[in-house]
Amino acid sequence: MRLTTKGRYAVTAMLDLALHVDAKPVSLSGISKRQEISLSYLEQLFAKLRQNDLVRSVRGPGGGYKLSRAPKDVYIAEIVDAVNESVDATHCAGEGNCQQGEICLTHYLWSDLSAQIHSFLSSISLASLVDKPEVRDIMMRQDSKIEAKPELAKVDVISSTGSA
Repeated sequence: MRLTTKGRYAVTAMLDLALHVDAKPVSLSGISKRQEISLSYLEQLFAKLRQNDLVRSVRGPGGGYKLSRAPKDVYIAEIVDAVNESVDATHCAGEGNCQQGEICLTHYLWSDLSAQIHSFLSSISLASLVDKPEVRDIMMRQDSKIEAKPELAKVDVISSTGSA
């Protein structure tokens, strides 16, 4: 059982936004550079995050994205759910057809584990991660790399379609 790239990248990008909550809108290219995530992949993720009202776009020069709510009000499970990611420990995607179309012996164990993981992720806010000194140290390192290479910090302009 593991969280796939889609869920991990969505959480990483949202944490990047939360860490820069007091700054101007954050460009997807900035997130892309700091987190080493493809810009086109981020565009797809942010379309889903915007549809689920987790982020809002700011158009024009200096535009980008901001969180729709305070970091203390955004939970990791919401982010994972928004990008249609499933944290499922079963081999049958929860369908109960694990063993030749029927429920296997350990189905309920793995199903319960999946529920526990979702519950755990529902208890963690972006703010709780932002408050961790080690997370802030990583942000400072990433930001200093961008500042050292100004060509990496180009600002995206949000198009009239609302995507960055």
